[in-house]
Amino acid sequence: MDEQALLGLNPNADARYRQRAMAYFEQLKESQDAWEVCAEALAKGIYSDDHVKFFCFQVLEHQIKFRHGCLSAVQQQLIRETLMKWLQIQLMNAQPEKAFIRNKAAQVFALTFIMEYLTLWPKFFFDILSLVGLNPHGVDIYLRTLMAIDAEVVDRDILHTPEETRRNTLIKDTMREQCIPSLVESWFQILQTYQQSHPELTCQCLEVVGAYVSWIDLNLIANDRFVNLLLSQMSMEELREEACDCLFEIVNKGMDPVDKTKLVESLCQVLQSAGFFNVEQEEDVDFLAKFSRLVNGMGQSLVLSWTKLAKAGSVKDAAETLQAVEAKVPLLLQLLVHEDDDISANIVGFCYEYLHVLKQLPQLTDQQKANIEAIMLAVMKKLTYDDEYNFENEGEDEAMFVEYRKQLKMLLDRLAQVSPELLLEAVRRVFTNTMQNWQTALFMEVEVAIRLLYMLGEALPAAHGAHFSGDTAKTSALQDMMRTLVSCGVSSYQHSSVALEFFETVVRYDKFFIVEPQHIPNVLMAFLDQRGLRHNSPKVRSRVAYLFSRFIKTLHKHMNAFVEDILTRIQDLLELAPPENGFPALLTSDDQLFMFETAGVLIVNGESPVERKQALMRSLLTPLMDAFRLLLAKLPQESEEERQAALADCLSHAVGFASRTSKAFSNKQTVKQCGCTEVYRDCLQTFLPALSCPVQRSVLRSSVRSFLHRMIICLEEEVLPFVPAASEHMLKDCEAKDLQEFIPLISQITAKFKRQVSPFLQQIFMPLVLAIFEVLARPAEENDQTAALEKQMLRRSYFSFIQTIAGSGMNEVMANQGAENMERIVFTIIQGAVDFPDPIAQKICFIILTKLVELWGGKDGMVGFPDFIYKNIVPACFLAPLKPTFDLSDAQTVLVLSECALTLKMIHLKRGPEFIQFLQQEYLPSLQVTPEISQELCQVLQQPDIKVLKNYIKV
Repeated sequence: MDEQALLGLNPNADARYRQRAMAYFEQLKESQDAWEVCAEALAKGIYSDDHVKFFCFQVLEHQIKFRHGCLSAVQQQLIRETLMKWLQIQLMNAQPEKAFIRNKAAQVFALTFIMEYLTLWPKFFFDILSLVGLNPHGVDIYLRTLMAIDAEVVDRDILHTPEETRRNTLIKDTMREQCIPSLVESWFQILQTYQQSHPELTCQCLEVVGAYVSWIDLNLIANDRFVNLLLSQMSMEELREEACDCLFEIVNKGMDPVDKTKLVESLCQVLQSAGFFNVEQEEDVDFLAKFSRLVNGMGQSLVLSWTKLAKAGSVKDAAETLQAVEAKVPLLLQLLVHEDDDISANIVGFCYEYLHVLKQLPQLTDQQKANIEAIMLAVMKKLTYDDEYNFENEGEDEAMFVEYRKQLKMLLDRLAQVSPELLLEAVRRVFTNTMQNWQTALFMEVEVAIRLLYMLGEALPAAHGAHFSGDTAKTSALQDMMRTLVSCGVSSYQHSSVALEFFETVVRYDKFFIVEPQHIPNVLMAFLDQRGLRHNSPKVRSRVAYLFSRFIKTLHKHMNAFVEDILTRIQDLLELAPPENGFPALLTSDDQLFMFETAGVLIVNGESPVERKQALMRSLLTPLMDAFRLLLAKLPQESEEERQAALADCLSHAVGFASRTSKAFSNKQTVKQCGCTEVYRDCLQTFLPALSCPVQRSVLRSSVRSFLHRMIICLEEEVLPFVPAASEHMLKDCEAKDLQEFIPLISQITAKFKRQVSPFLQQIFMPLVLAIFEVLARPAEENDQTAALEKQMLRRSYFSFIQTIAGSGMNEVMANQGAENMERIVFTIIQGAVDFPDPIAQKICFIILTKLVELWGGKDGMVGFPDFIYKNIVPACFLAPLKPTFDLSDAQTVLVLSECALTLKMIHLKRGPEFIQFLQQEYLPSLQVTPEISQELCQVLQQPDIKVLKNYIKV
């Protein structure tokens, strides 16, 4: 072998050697017989370097996987001999090979088995077993090979071709006939022989049994001698977890429901008499987690059997199976309530399905009702945080608990379906008792009590959150609990989790305050003081800012008496945080957005006279405008990039806050009624100069553009005078992303004002189109995915813009751009329809072409356009679907085809028989289409139903 190249296999070798090793690997893979040196090296154990051994196996693997059919019979025999000789060396070695080499060897054994078992090597297992006997090193390779075969032949997570699936089925059938009993016997011997001396081999063997049990005859495993052996291993510390997993796989095997019930019951009997059901006495939590998974498997299997038997009408068998399910409930409860969450989480599936069974029963026994109550108490107990939970710095453990809580919530929702009265009563009891003593209770008890009230909202849903209308027991219970919540003083509890839960619950049941508005002042104070917006935890403040905005939106009709008081109290939270002060603000800028929206809602929906509303809105927005002017003047003088960015962010926030206040208005009418038109016009005048700022362009443009979008809705035509200058600035020195975000603004103006903006559109049309062409023509790195994606998105935006113009009935906008420009634009649309494999853009292009044909393709259309139709649009309709990239299995592409059919239909509508004549006599013959097909297509084109044409083209 090339010793120099082999040096490059070491991960620490320098790049030159590594390259040489790669080249050598390719050479050995592709050659007819050079790989045989690797076989020899393995068979004779020539090399001691692990990387070289691994390399040799890789070369061999390539031959078997990709070139097996091309090898001569002698070469195939050489591979078999190599593997067996290598295995023989393993039996003599004092130390086993490294695990990564053993795994690779097992893979190569497994691949050879798959290629040759059915034809050349039917005695594969016999040969291996007679060679390794009970030699530990040999047994290890044998077991690893079995797992590798399982991965290749059985594993359902791996996608196989139909051919491979047929082959795998045949392999399994042949193994069942010829060798499975011998394999099972070998497993029994290994499990028995090595359980004391080599626990790691025993665990490996248990894993093999678990993997194979799903497709072999269960009687070979589920018999006294095997099960007794597994049970004895359930008591051995190093084996018990694997033994448990193995039993789980046995229980999970698909089989007849009556047999499954018998199997599970016999297993349970043995486990119970061996003392495994005494969960409290077991201290090993890792084993208990596995045991809980086993009980879960047994429980779910029984429920599945019951479902099948009940469906089939087997009354007696179903009753016996249900009895078996019920008998497991005490054990289920012990595991569900266990203090270790993993143990508890592993049994949730069975618990959920048991409740589903109860839901289907016509009537519940007292015992079943008691079980429901016990599950309910267990869920309530397990929902509780423990002492270790870190609220200020949540890590992986905390995330796992949050996930576990979601599982418990599913159980709670299912409990509500089975017995809503019981759940309501239980929650009410816990809630009332805790609220009576909240001052002395632990935070986790108070949090979970409020949490349960919160969870009832989803567990016992009401349409549109109307939990407090209708005179039901549920309504009065919820109303009592809410009254208690807001009046018992628990909002002052000094723990962030309780504070958060309090406000979340208040907002979930905000309709309560419509029924009992007398509680609003107290709750408002809680929102506004150190319990809410001024809490010492940033997490609470941030969430409360959002919840407060929701609370005000729902109850704005009840806020008249408090509007000015609230605005005064939140005034300092509405200040723009200057970039230079080192003090952290109470709220982040994202939280402040909610505060500005809230302030807007309060002002707009209050009952004060127009002048007052106008004055309040001015006092809200003027500080933002003043700060904006100052910062904008400072920005160009800053030389440091970091300071510039901080100032630009601050400017962007000011615009965002002003924009957010306008969310309180639904249209121009409401802005006028509140006398706020002028103040928003002032804002526009203040913010627009930022567009010509030479630095930090992207941030500033983006925020001003968003503000313009809002103002088009709020001020309507009053915005129009500002648009031309703004557009001119936004088209200067722009990037793909800028244009892509600018086009929707122009489209919004076009769609909203139509004719009104025609002169402006005629003026801006070509500058915008030329800016787009310029950006699209810029060269980009060949493999720059981001740039390619940005261009694709810009291309789509461009076509959407043309579609908006064409579809808004203002054909003069395009028609007045001069013949040369016009032609250039229409060519880009033809190009978009045919040349770019982007079905979303192609679809838009065909929609535009249809519209242009409709506008200009008739007898009184644009001069020269019919010629253009025949030279360019008709070919596009045929060339696009003929492209190799046109993939009809893609839903978007099918839509392109539909639009293409509509374009042809529109041409026929506008040009009539002349079009049919052109197709038959000129165009289709030029594509070498036979006269019969040409005739057929033209007949279909003339059918009134467009579907006929769509289906014809598709075929």
